[in-house]
Amino acid sequence: MARGGGNRSRLLLVILLVTALFFITLDLRGVSLTKGSRSVTQTILSPVQKTVSTIFSPVGRFFSDVKNFGKTNAQLQEELALNKMLKSELAMSADTKGQLAQLKSVLDLAGRGNYKVAAARVIARGSASSFSQTITIDAGSSSGIRPDMTVISENGLIGVVKSTTSSSSIVLLMSDPSFRVGVRIARSQSVGVLSGLGASNYSLVLLDPAGTIKTGDILVTNGSENNRPFVPGVPVGVVVGVDNSNGSLTQTGTVYSYANLNDLGVVSVILSAPTTAPSQPILPTPNPVVTVYVTPTPTPVAAATTGPTPTPSAQPTKKK
Repeated sequence: MARGGGNRSRLLLVILLVTALFFITLDLRGVSLTKGSRSVTQTILSPVQKTVSTIFSPVGRFFSDVKNFGKTNAQLQEELALNKMLKSELAMSADTKGQLAQLKSVLDLAGRGNYKVAAARVIARGSASSFSQTITIDAGSSSGIRPDMTVISENGLIGVVKSTTSSSSIVLLMSDPSFRVGVRIARSQSVGVLSGLGASNYSLVLLDPAGTIKTGDILVTNGSENNRPFVPGVPVGVVVGVDNSNGSLTQTGTVYSYANLNDLGVVSVILSAPTTAPSQPILPTPNPVVTVYVTPTPTPVAAATTGPTPTPSAQPTKKK
């Protein structure tokens, strides 16, 4: 058996050698038999290669994605962190712009009244020790602030300082029911008392029996002795309603304040002020009114048809 196997191996080797010599001889004589064989082989194997590529290509991409997953996830986390930082910076920028706008308006109002002020940011609302309507600001005695000082916003009076620490102060808002301030009607100079009602509306009681209250009357602070707690001339509000009940000894009215107590970001505490009120009432700077001009488009008018327009003809030239 071993001898027969050896004979077959030698016979196969001889056949392969003869076949190789045959192909070499054909190539030397210019017969491109091997090229045609390669073309036929490629034609037969091409669909098989395409099928194998279609089947195993997703598998290759999957392992490639698995390899790069850690890197992609790290890049995603980095981009999320950057996006969060940019959003935070955008919010801080908008908040800073809003505070600067309010501060500019507050300083503008203080400048027109010749008030020396200390600006501060509102850092808290409400008091933990009572149910009064208050705010806490980030400036105190180290900034020259003392109790019973007038506090204003960009639009006018908002309250009075009740207590201080070295770095903060508590301000009682004018909307608190316990709040009272003497006011003057700019039109008639009649004096009255304004009281808080817990909201944006206030009650006005006129102390002058001969005076009158009218809707639209402007109110400013009357001032206190030594400007404590209120300096004179600060805008307070406008009368929106009058009670003309018969038999009443004093006139009363409803007032709407200039200051929006729900929109306080930056305020100023008046450290000193003139002892007399300004000759003209100080009013908040009104918001600019945008005027839009609309130019109507003219409607084309159909021309009247009076027949064709005659064309002037040339006049003959006379010979001399």
